[in-house]
Amino acid sequence: MAQLPPGVRFIVLFTRDQWCRAFIFVLTFLLYASFHLSRKPISIVKGELHKHCAPPNEVELNSYKEYAIQIQPVKKLSDESQCGWEPFDKNNYKQLLGALDYSFLCAYAVGMYLSGIIGERLPIRYYLTVGMLASGLFTAMFGLGYFYNIHNLWFYMIAQVTNGLVQTTGWPSVVTCIGNWFGKGRRGLIMGIWNSHTSVGNILGSLIAGYWVSTCWGLSFVVPGVIIACLGIVCFLFLIERNSKSYMNGTNKFRVHEPTLNLKETDKLQDPAMQCLLPDRENCTVPLNHNMAVNVEGGTRMSAISFIGALRIPGVIEFSLCLLFAKLVSYTFLFWLPLYITNVEHLDAKRAGDLSTLFDVGGIFGGILAGMISDRLEKRASTCGMMLLLAAPALYMFSTISKMGLEATIVMLLISGALVNGPYALITTAVSADLGTHKSLKGNARALSTVTAIIDGTGSVGAALGPLLAGLISPSGWNNVFYMLMVADACALLFLLRLIRKELQCKMDQTL
Repeated sequence: MAQLPPGVRFIVLFTRDQWCRAFIFVLTFLLYASFHLSRKPISIVKGELHKHCAPPNEVELNSYKEYAIQIQPVKKLSDESQCGWEPFDKNNYKQLLGALDYSFLCAYAVGMYLSGIIGERLPIRYYLTVGMLASGLFTAMFGLGYFYNIHNLWFYMIAQVTNGLVQTTGWPSVVTCIGNWFGKGRRGLIMGIWNSHTSVGNILGSLIAGYWVSTCWGLSFVVPGVIIACLGIVCFLFLIERNSKSYMNGTNKFRVHEPTLNLKETDKLQDPAMQCLLPDRENCTVPLNHNMAVNVEGGTRMSAISFIGALRIPGVIEFSLCLLFAKLVSYTFLFWLPLYITNVEHLDAKRAGDLSTLFDVGGIFGGILAGMISDRLEKRASTCGMMLLLAAPALYMFSTISKMGLEATIVMLLISGALVNGPYALITTAVSADLGTHKSLKGNARALSTVTAIIDGTGSVGAALGPLLAGLISPSGWNNVFYMLMVADACALLFLLRLIRKELQCKMDQTL
């Protein structure tokens, strides 16, 4: 008998369920990477919206000719000054650019609290698809200001606010989906790898935006907008929300039900996850895998958890407040790092954007490392606390060493990216999934979206404050911005102290 080809043997090596899990892993990775890809252009384009207007002899360039080429756009528009794009060409450009960041992130923070609640009551596939299509529209809208020669600040503010609102559909949806497909076993490592979509999206967004920033910065927004919209169509066509073992055959739906037990017969079981949360216990059934059986035609299902109910889950408030300050630091780098590199290293916008991607490369390794350590130690809070403790001195070193040359900047970008993004990645993924499936919920899987939205929504408040504060503080010196970031890291660690102490106490009790 002929031997099967190696590729076929590899395919049959895994079960259908394992292939589905791998597909959902890759698909949700790409979907949310596109969200970050569409957020990154504003930080790259800042250097073009306001250019360095010092005389040639004050610029570290080889010749006046090189300087002239750098400050002159390829396509000179009638209302564009040599200092950038009106209205960002004035001396208050940092405040205006900070206002753009704040308008997006403030809308994102407010919308995130509502997004999780709405998302639990709508099909994830439809909800996420609409959000991605709208995100593509409003991302491209900002870039259209270049082509239509728009110089009204409110146009760009409205584009940022609306984009911030619709982008809140992304995170609760993908975390809920990935949480439905993957259990708690090695969740830290799996989600640490999966969460690298944040850094991958930032890197791709930087490279795409940087390609056009000096010649036609409008395309730096239009192209990412088209990409996220196209992936929204892919989401509609292929996303499977949960491993429900449902299949389609023509117009008829068939569901393979797991063996179920009537609740009256299972009252003797003491496992709280087997208990039904619905008041009507007569007609309720619980599957052996602890998920509520759902009738295809619209039968009984668990009700979504309330906002207050989600706050009562142990650890939600502490991790939410910790993420507020951790995300403040991360998003300050996300929105201001290219401009900082431009000012310190005297590089053009494209080269500064390319160099800033090293921070996200470090973030990829930091997220994976945080997941591995937390799985090994089984201590999420302690892992976050350890990295936050190291992040503060790393930020101080970055502010000092980065002025010594390009090589030192590269090293510190990698180290700082790992330590800053590690806790942020762990809290928004594995911690959120753990809390959303906490034992106090008694098997109610519909709480995951709300818990994720509360944690990330609170973090987004910090994400809104960080870039705003950076815009207000940076005129007094970049060192003051780094001091602000170090204080924020210390505050993030402070809110985790109670949980860290509880984890250490639990470990001591187990050893005794």
